[in-house]
Amino acid sequence: MVTRTRPWHGIMVATTLPFRSFRNELSVDYDAYGAQVARLIAAGCDGVVPNGSLGEYQTLTDDERARVVRIAVEAAGDGDRVMPGVSAYGSAASRRWAEQAAEAGAGSVLLLPPNGYRADPAAVRAHFAEVAAAGLPVVAYNNPFDTKVDLTPGLLAELHSDGSIVAVKEFSGDVRRAYEIAEVAPDLDLLIGADDVLLELALAGAVGWVAGCPNALPGACGALYRSAVAGDLDTALPLYRALHPLLRWDSKPEFVQAIKLSMDLAGHRGGPTRPPRSPLTAEQSAALRSATEKLLADGHH
Repeated sequence: MVTRTRPWHGIMVATTLPFRSFRNELSVDYDAYGAQVARLIAAGCDGVVPNGSLGEYQTLTDDERARVVRIAVEAAGDGDRVMPGVSAYGSAASRRWAEQAAEAGAGSVLLLPPNGYRADPAAVRAHFAEVAAAGLPVVAYNNPFDTKVDLTPGLLAELHSDGSIVAVKEFSGDVRRAYEIAEVAPDLDLLIGADDVLLELALAGAVGWVAGCPNALPGACGALYRSAVAGDLDTALPLYRALHPLLRWDSKPEFVQAIKLSMDLAGHRGGPTRPPRSPLTAEQSAALRSATEKLLADGHH
């Protein structure tokens, strides 16, 4: 049995955000979002990550973004189960979002490095130190594909030594990094950042998963994660093989649209995305529909 000892441990679902379509406008459906958070907690997920990329935070107004965090904390029933994304172009803005998360009762925050330009290590360290000063534990998010800033194991070790981060959501896809991070920063917690390397990073010592796929299939994903971190390969490997056609969508540019469609197919509320994200192509939709419907037919929910 996996014991969760920190707010950022376990399955932390990067939640999608439901929108209500009216007169060509997409407004946030806060009631549906609260129900979604409660559903995920009831299904055995450990917590939620609102206002991440999957939650389309870049398209939200300040009022929407703040309210989403408050709704998440209320629906989760425990602020330690909520880790809001606080990324922004400016360090001061990210710190304000971290302060807002603290005021709402969240237990930790998730932070990208500066993503408006290719920041050097000194700027990255200053950025994380500024946000850490808000007082909540900070989980770094390494996504060198979208930010063009790579939080290498050495830089992560410096950030941890600075006291600026407690963990890293590792999305580089390079599973070898797990072992180097453990060598240079042994007390830094490793979180699985991409669904399609879950098994590899779980076996390498990850203590959490910032997850996309559980929005659609929380039961099957929960069974996979818990068996993987327990080293139960007899259970984990067949599940991983079965789920991988869906898990790999988390690493594609269309991951938001894909996970929302899988949610719709699984009987949950996915719905549309806000522009500039556009609907999936017919070919993409057919492939995703085939993968999801096969999993559902095989009893994976």
